[in-house]
Amino acid sequence: MNVADKTRQVSKLAIENLYGIILTDKDIQINETKPEFEGDYTLVLFSFIKQLKKPPEQLGKEIGEHLLKNNTDLFSGFNIVKGFLNLSVNEIYWIDFLNSNYKEVNYGKKNANGKKVMVEYSSPNTNKPLHLGHLRNIFLGWSIAEILKANGFEVVKTCIVNDRGIHICKSMIAWQLFANGETPGSTGKKGDHFVGDYYVKFNEESKRQVEELLAKGMSKEEAEKEAPVMKATQQMLLEWEAGKPEVIALWKKMNGWVYEGFDVTYKRIGADFAKIYYESDTYLLGKKFVEEGLKQGVFFKKDDGSVWIDLTDEGLDEKLVLRKDGTSVYITQDLGLAQEKYDDLHYDQSIYVIGDEQNYHMKVLKLILKKLGKPYADGVFHLSYGMVELPGGRMKSREGNTVDADDLVDEMVSISGRHTEELGKVKDFSTEELKELYDIIGLGALKFFLLRVDPKKKMIFNPEESIDFHGFTGPFIQYTHARIKSILRKEIKASHELRATNLLPLEKKLIIKLEQYLTIVEQAAIEHNPSVLAIYAFEVAKTFNTFYTEHSVMKAESEVKKHLRLQVCELTIHVIASAMGLLGIKVPERM
Repeated sequence: MNVADKTRQVSKLAIENLYGIILTDKDIQINETKPEFEGDYTLVLFSFIKQLKKPPEQLGKEIGEHLLKNNTDLFSGFNIVKGFLNLSVNEIYWIDFLNSNYKEVNYGKKNANGKKVMVEYSSPNTNKPLHLGHLRNIFLGWSIAEILKANGFEVVKTCIVNDRGIHICKSMIAWQLFANGETPGSTGKKGDHFVGDYYVKFNEESKRQVEELLAKGMSKEEAEKEAPVMKATQQMLLEWEAGKPEVIALWKKMNGWVYEGFDVTYKRIGADFAKIYYESDTYLLGKKFVEEGLKQGVFFKKDDGSVWIDLTDEGLDEKLVLRKDGTSVYITQDLGLAQEKYDDLHYDQSIYVIGDEQNYHMKVLKLILKKLGKPYADGVFHLSYGMVELPGGRMKSREGNTVDADDLVDEMVSISGRHTEELGKVKDFSTEELKELYDIIGLGALKFFLLRVDPKKKMIFNPEESIDFHGFTGPFIQYTHARIKSILRKEIKASHELRATNLLPLEKKLIIKLEQYLTIVEQAAIEHNPSVLAIYAFEVAKTFNTFYTEHSVMKAESEVKKHLRLQVCELTIHVIASAMGLLGIKVPERM
């Protein structure tokens, strides 16, 4: 329990004992004391003034004196400013905290809590490469999984691959028409890019054929249906569903190329999955839910044979769950997949990292599962996030309308190299060390920039801005870590416990910030929001740099102060490395 939580707990007990009222933790509001006032943490009194019919000065004095008398190890003083009771934490508390934790590389992480969580993210299509939108999705999903692990959850990372359907057949038809037997191996192209190129070729050919039919007098809608390449694709889809051997063989071959390409990208950006589901295996699973729902009266059948659910009482509308020809729709497939995932893990929570354009779909999925009485329905959680774009146009893309993930990573590494060389501090690095450093900085900048914004918000990604060594960026925090490592390489690490010393304001401010890490990790998990950690890591780095500008470690005023600051340095690098690690970002030893 950190000092803020302890303050909340003892304040609750104090008010209950003094005034005979029963409170909950939510009734006690504890904030950091504002810089212009003396104190560390503030108890807000306004909610009690009317209830207890006491002026704020008297109320604050009574509570403050009670806290000081009964918690001498925690508080050293108090003052009252209007409706705020400002409490000063005993210096020995901070010293004890530092002594207990400065060597703890796992500070901020909790023991297992027995609860299971499944996190599904990425969800690519096998007809094109991963793009910028996927990167925000992947980084969010991976980071949330790691944050939950740090909070004691058993976490399983999963991915559903959209490996079937008309869009997959488009790439297959185009390959048959235009490839002349080419493969990723024969062309030297990455497999996902290779297949994506044929998806583009399909669209180009389809557009050409539609224009020819339009010139012959067909309507646009009719031309798009009658274009030979589209009719061939629709026929291929029917043959795939019928299990035609040569179609299945081509489908497996081309998907295999894509998976090889995906694996390269995933490895490069540090993404991993414990289990991968494939739509080709799951798209029929939901049909049994239709039969179950019809028997329960949850679904109803229309005259044309289609099956629906009426959600008008929930403020929605009627939703199709099975077409009149007996084929599944996406919601039906997702019902089946939800059951399979639960059968695999018996999770307490299943997190879907999906863009906010699917808010309605996910709301419907959860409602249907509830109406069907599924025990895991309440555990379904949609981590909705906004789209990400680039300023002033888009970087080059093999699709023409998306930002290719591999191209973006390459660009980020290139920018990081240019910016680092401009600083002129890497002249003693070998070629291999520079390559590794540029990768760490480039990927770190990319991940941090995409994760520093609340997931619910749309965002604009600026590659150049993300690698500013002095701004709200990953490289600024990475540089701070390397700076502290440099200090510790020059000095013998702290090796014995501190005794009481007079903490200077900046020393105390930094220790207070570090002590909050456990709460920050917990908050990020509760809110499913990695930006909480990103903002905190930046604040720690900024606070350290202010502290270090004012106070030398190597030339401290005394051995006691030197020892104190070495402990602060050690705990700071542990916290920065841990926080950035939960964001999927490496921190270099030198830069």
